[in-house]
Amino acid sequence: MSDFPLPEAFLARMRQQLKTEQNFQAFLAAYERPACKGIRVNTLKISPEAFQKITPFTLTPVSWEPNGFCLSEDKAGRHAHHFAGLYYSQEPSAMSVVPLLNVQEGDRVLDLCAAPGGKSTQIAQALKGTGILVSNEIVGSRAKILSQNIERLGVTNAVVTNAAPAELAKRFQGYFDKILVDAPCSGEGMFKKNQQEALENWSEQNVLLCAERQREILHSAAQMLSVGGRLVYSTCTFAEEEDEAQISAFLTEHSEFTLLEQKKLYPHEVEGEGHFYAVLQKNTGEAGKKLPLLKSNLSQKELSLFISFCQTALRQTPSGTPYKVGDTLYLLPEGMFAVDKLSILRAGVRAGEFKKDRFTPAHALAVSLKQEDAQRSVSLTVSESENYLRGNTFNADIANGWCLLCVDHFPLGWGKAVNGLVKNHFPKGLWLLK
Repeated sequence: MSDFPLPEAFLARMRQQLKTEQNFQAFLAAYERPACKGIRVNTLKISPEAFQKITPFTLTPVSWEPNGFCLSEDKAGRHAHHFAGLYYSQEPSAMSVVPLLNVQEGDRVLDLCAAPGGKSTQIAQALKGTGILVSNEIVGSRAKILSQNIERLGVTNAVVTNAAPAELAKRFQGYFDKILVDAPCSGEGMFKKNQQEALENWSEQNVLLCAERQREILHSAAQMLSVGGRLVYSTCTFAEEEDEAQISAFLTEHSEFTLLEQKKLYPHEVEGEGHFYAVLQKNTGEAGKKLPLLKSNLSQKELSLFISFCQTALRQTPSGTPYKVGDTLYLLPEGMFAVDKLSILRAGVRAGEFKKDRFTPAHALAVSLKQEDAQRSVSLTVSESENYLRGNTFNADIANGWCLLCVDHFPLGWGKAVNGLVKNHFPKGLWLLK
């Protein structure tokens, strides 16, 4: 940490907070060790056991998340398995929060501060394609990254929104069974992982500003939770104003809630970075509102075009309610609500585009499928798949038409075969650097 020393005010507070000099010195020593890198296997596509058989990475299990692993490699985000959505790069301590939600299949879940998507995709794994997940991010640029990660992991039942928590609270009174508030914070727990950025942005004033923002977010979350529902609040900071004191103030203002558990994770005590969580239950309140559901709005011609594509390219029509926005077709998750004038970036799976008298499939549809779902597919080695990810075309002995390009039997994206030549339809913005 010599290039970016820890702030003196932070050190003074931590010395007092940790109570003993031994604890404080152990805490400081943690900053001399490299940050722990982790990945979480995406069980929507592959089991941890199967993944370990095909991955080139050396994996060490994370004790609190059966799908989580520590790894020493730096290139997990550039491997073909990453683009196939087989895992999500996630700091190990951050994996501890979602299991506390106790998500059940069929639940309606809100991730209120969801970007970049680690905890949202972990929730999606627990839902197993059932229920509905609303993943919200107020910052537009971060919401787009969130949407991309949900797409890459093949999540089919998520709705990505770009709205202020107070705006959502007006529309979703008592609607959700489970809510996660992974609150924007002063980031003290990330001093080791994002060293320069976290240290440059830290100040005692920023701690107080974050605490004020968190109070407002929690107040909105409380309104959206159903009676009997569970709210999990988490931060990646050690500041009591943002952690224990925040929860204490919330309980004073919201007597309808009780605290089930809270804990702070220190980097000298766990294999990961700093984190805090609190688990709350809502015991009383008004009944939630019922929201109208969206129905398919396709014309008969558009529906015929989509079905024709499915009959020629796929073995069956994918599940979901077909719904068109502009020329874009989405397959909505079951129970998709109608909410006027809410900024929704994506809902369910972006299936493709209607262009004149044809339907062109989207990348999101490809990565939501399995190889066996396609009429035609091409199995690529890892090295061949990197050539595909760079946007190159290649030859293959395959019948003409849309085909899935797969690595280790997991779809990477679309290709279109024409007389033995497979044209590349992997999105240019996602291409690997040459």
